[in-house]
Amino acid sequence: MDQALSARTVNQDVRELGALVGDVIREHASRDDFETVETLRTASIAYREDDAESREGLYQVLDRLSPERESIVARAFTTYFELINLAEERERVRVLREASHEGTLDDGLEAAAEALAESPDRAERVLSDVLVEPTFTAHPTEARRKTVKAKLRAVAEHIETLDERRLTEKERTQVERAIDAEVVSLWQTPQVRTRRPEPTDEARNVGWYLEHTLFDVIGEVYDELETALEEVFDRPPSVPKLVEFRSWAGSDRDGNPFVTPDVTAETLDRQRRVVLSRYLDALSDLSGVLSQDGSRITVGEAFEKSLAADRERLPGVARAAEDRYPREPYRQKLQLMGERIGRVDDVRPGGYDDPAEFSDDLSVLARSALENGAESVVEEHVNPLRRQAEAFGFSLASLDLRDHRKNHTEAITESLALEGLDYGSLSEAERVETLTEAIAQDEPVIDVTRYEDEEAELSDTTRTVLELFDRLAGWQAEYGTDAIDTYCISMTEEASHVLEVLFLADQAGVITLPEYAGIDVVPLLETEYALSGARRIMGTLFENEVYTQTLSARGGLQEIMLGYSDSNKENGFLAANWDLYRNQRRLAEIADEYDVTLRLFHGRGGSISRGGGPMNEALLALPPESVSGQVKFTEQGEAIAEKYGNPRIAERNVEQMVNAQIRSRRRALDGENELIEEQWTEAMETMAEAARTEYRDLLESEGFVRYFEQATPITVIEELNLGSRPASRSGQRTVEDLRAIPWVFSWTQSRCILTGWYALATGIDAYLDDGGEIDTLQEMYQKWPFFRTTLDNAALSLARTEMEIAAEYATIAEEGLEERFFPRLESEYDRAVSLVAEITGRESLLARRWLEESLRRRNPYVDPLNLLQTHLLKQTHRTETEERTLRLTVKGIAAGMKNTG
Repeated sequence: MDQALSARTVNQDVRELGALVGDVIREHASRDDFETVETLRTASIAYREDDAESREGLYQVLDRLSPERESIVARAFTTYFELINLAEERERVRVLREASHEGTLDDGLEAAAEALAESPDRAERVLSDVLVEPTFTAHPTEARRKTVKAKLRAVAEHIETLDERRLTEKERTQVERAIDAEVVSLWQTPQVRTRRPEPTDEARNVGWYLEHTLFDVIGEVYDELETALEEVFDRPPSVPKLVEFRSWAGSDRDGNPFVTPDVTAETLDRQRRVVLSRYLDALSDLSGVLSQDGSRITVGEAFEKSLAADRERLPGVARAAEDRYPREPYRQKLQLMGERIGRVDDVRPGGYDDPAEFSDDLSVLARSALENGAESVVEEHVNPLRRQAEAFGFSLASLDLRDHRKNHTEAITESLALEGLDYGSLSEAERVETLTEAIAQDEPVIDVTRYEDEEAELSDTTRTVLELFDRLAGWQAEYGTDAIDTYCISMTEEASHVLEVLFLADQAGVITLPEYAGIDVVPLLETEYALSGARRIMGTLFENEVYTQTLSARGGLQEIMLGYSDSNKENGFLAANWDLYRNQRRLAEIADEYDVTLRLFHGRGGSISRGGGPMNEALLALPPESVSGQVKFTEQGEAIAEKYGNPRIAERNVEQMVNAQIRSRRRALDGENELIEEQWTEAMETMAEAARTEYRDLLESEGFVRYFEQATPITVIEELNLGSRPASRSGQRTVEDLRAIPWVFSWTQSRCILTGWYALATGIDAYLDDGGEIDTLQEMYQKWPFFRTTLDNAALSLARTEMEIAAEYATIAEEGLEERFFPRLESEYDRAVSLVAEITGRESLLARRWLEESLRRRNPYVDPLNLLQTHLLKQTHRTETEERTLRLTVKGIAAGMKNTG
């Protein structure tokens, strides 16, 4: 690699960081502890490399360990993985820099610009349609403590310094000493949380990535796209807002009673303060740059008019600015802009009413500076700030409210009962009619402030729901509608579930039809019943008078969320993927019939089992008819840290998403629909139905829930302080009741990631047994992005599965359960591996060599943690030290697998 770009390699980083962990163990534990860890490490590697016939050496060491030494072993391997993850992150940055230097990034913004090159008019249309909305959630899959993450980030910055800067020997020694200090501190820091994070902690965690990474890189994304367009067009099209960020942290109440209206209010306030502070800092920096002498430039009429308006608006501040900067008009303007930012949340008048006013001022400033030849200053300093204002507004990230539909039904049933109406006994059609009439009439039907009446016969759920809607109107008045303008309904299965939220919003004054609607109401379709009933649900709504008025007030846009996690848990990997794909096409057809613009909201998790995988590939694999230009998707748990913790990787992720959406929208506008042969869809129908039947049969088999409980560390995961939300909806032990995250997390820990492949082989076999041809499947893989992405994602889950390790967990299950279920899982796995290899034509399951190398590097170090975990799980009585160690093994395996749920 070009030494001008990088001074190190991933192998060097891994070797030196691993050695550093060994040094720390020797110095801060003991030499015997170090020797124990080394014995486990070398024995594991020997078995993986076929230099040992069995893992007997590992078992013998583990059986002799004291509880204290077990703890040290778990901490050693966990610390190793935390540091190795940094080494691989650094390698990703090296590869990106090298590819950018050589011009070989094929899915960046240069490629997006080239895809638009044929027609300037078409480019303008595509760009005006595109809006990418990553939505950060507080779902509890981030296994690391905030303190640990801070130390790791410090180590990462030091490694970057070693890699990218030319240092003297003295400087290098200082940096290496700093790394050593951080690793020692990391070793001595508790890895396991002593308390559950509160919702406000989760909101601050999400906010950190927005404030400290994405805020700084968003301007670079636009600059790169604009530069690429200038290379392609003589007169490049203007680039509108293409990206904005949203969040559920602090506003998602589904299954989390701790997310109260007060938490939401606190989140709104904190995000407002954070983003305004960043703008003030940026304006201060800009003032140090735009120090032009007013006697040597002509600022222009628009600037003069804008400055005069500010002087009239804030005369005292204007006089102070003139005294401080007597001949520097730009600095005067910037001081006044800073004052207006400072008064956004102030009782004093003169603040900006909305982010658009702030952006307009920046545009006026940019045009004036350009007219005076300061193009480089505008590109480097003004334009990034203007893009930040577009993307982050005055809210940092717009909040989506979310709650389970049963809570709205309960609130309305109880509230209408107080008015003499028995809503609970009404049929679905009667509910739709009642709600429609109530929304259409001018007078309110219920009093949403009734939650304050302690004498009213209302449940806690009803009081919370009413308070939320009552305060929503106030939040929008204080922070702006854009700060909190979406309400998502979990487990939507009927049109009335959507109208219930519309009714509550109407009663609270959040909507006033037909003129005004302050929220988008978003049904979340996640069950098979809901997905198969999409036409029934959406058709009823699109033909409903008050709902069509709402859509009209919201610009004719309907957002619909698709739930990948629960769909997978209910139907299995293959059937869920097919259901989601074909229902996206169905929803697009319905929206087109009713002349409604569709925005799909993909509720994807971090793992393959919950819709994860490379986002750009997922966007390119969407049915073209569903690509309206706007797209929204969740970013969750450890995936947030992995994708947005490092600024260069964060920028790359945003670029890839924008690239994919630009290309997808261009194809949709050009009518480049997928050429899906009828035999392909027939093959998928056959495979999906057989896979669903097999998957449901497994889940419903007598004893399977007990096997899951005993052959995975689910009971340990439920006790971990990962997030503020409970692991199950009702506390009962059923697969249906268990949340998708701990369901996937548990199987991932046991290295049997059946959630990403189970029943795939059964489905393919059913198609082949029915007369299908392997050649057809190979053709589908080569020519159909949906099928290729689905199979590649399954291959990734298969590659990360280790059935030999999973067998160790199976032995923990009670007598009879192991024999009943493990051979079934193993047979399905073996057949899936063979069939995927045959269809893809690859010798390896993985298409990416770097990923294969990463797994090869990690597996020998994850194995001892798995074996230690099973060793502890088999014990019927564990000491307090052993309980802590068991929880630590969960963290370590999560770090080693780079995945939780």
